[in-house]
Amino acid sequence: MTVHHACVIALAAVLVGISALGSNTLLQAQQTIDELPLDDLRARAEQGDAVAQAALGYKYWVGQDVPQDDAEAVRWYRRAAAQGNAPAQSRLAFMYKQGRGVPQHDPEAVRWYRLAAEQGLADAQFNLGVLYRDGQGGVQNDAETVRWFRLAAEGVPQDYAQALRWFRLAADQGHAGGQANLGVMYRNGHGAPQDDAEAARWFRLAADQGDTFAQSTLGVMYAHGEGVAQDDAEAIRWFRLAAAQGDATARSNLGRMYAEGRGVPPDYAEATRWYRLAANQGLADAQVNLGVIYTGGRGMRQDRIEAHMWLTLGISSGGSVEARGMFLKVLATLAEQMTDDQLAEAHRRAREWTPTPEW
Repeated sequence: MTVHHACVIALAAVLVGISALGSNTLLQAQQTIDELPLDDLRARAEQGDAVAQAALGYKYWVGQDVPQDDAEAVRWYRRAAAQGNAPAQSRLAFMYKQGRGVPQHDPEAVRWYRLAAEQGLADAQFNLGVLYRDGQGGVQNDAETVRWFRLAAEGVPQDYAQALRWFRLAADQGHAGGQANLGVMYRNGHGAPQDDAEAARWFRLAADQGDTFAQSTLGVMYAHGEGVAQDDAEAIRWFRLAAAQGDATARSNLGRMYAEGRGVPPDYAEATRWYRLAANQGLADAQVNLGVIYTGGRGMRQDRIEAHMWLTLGISSGGSVEARGMFLKVLATLAEQMTDDQLAEAHRRAREWTPTPEW
């Protein structure tokens, strides 16, 4: 077997979902104003202080010192956003994107994200890149106010060049999500010439910040020598870092490295441990590999019931037609060696199985 190539497009879709602007991204002035007593903060907001308005909106959004109230959060975000407060503009965009406190409306989300992004706010730049990459969010043609908006009915056309632009702006400010997604764009040749070396460079920047997707993908690139010199020890290092944070693909790949003795001495007990962690998270590759180990002959005790259960779960979860055909043959051969009671128990375990992630 070879080290599993992480499905970059599918994983990226998980990674780059629209993110809310966290409190750590507020301007320093807002961090100071957050320390004001609620009554003083409200008084300043009522007097038109945009930073106070944004801070009060945040309090209503998370229910800090006030009852949680999305509509009230939107009201204060809107007042601050209208005065050009970038964090408020980005948060207002998030509310429109999620339909919180206002009817869900992608065109408004794009409008407010762009206003914040043009002021250099990394979170807004990143989220705008997501919308362009996935072809989400409408734009309105208002030449008097925002001359760069194009007329669109519902949904901005998928535009990898625009996605690349916004991801790069976010990445250049150290935004890990922007860096990782820039790596995805270069690796897939979306919006830029395909370039594994450039992809690896951006993945490393994100991985150094602890981004699990980037760590896991960088491990795959080292295992295969894609954009970097092939290095099993480096692959193990990045897989281990991502696996420690709960990344199922990294855990499965780490199991495979132990099973094949790549970068580490062969150790089926350790391979089984990592496969099981990933299998319990529902990763099909890990479930199939765990099933194969339990068929025996790999330094582990044979357990036909466990083998049948995991093979059944992994095969039913998908995979290529070629791989499914191969493992269906393994499953059929295994079934011939089992009693009716053993088969019934294996089917029961597979039927009642539910994911049990361990961190």
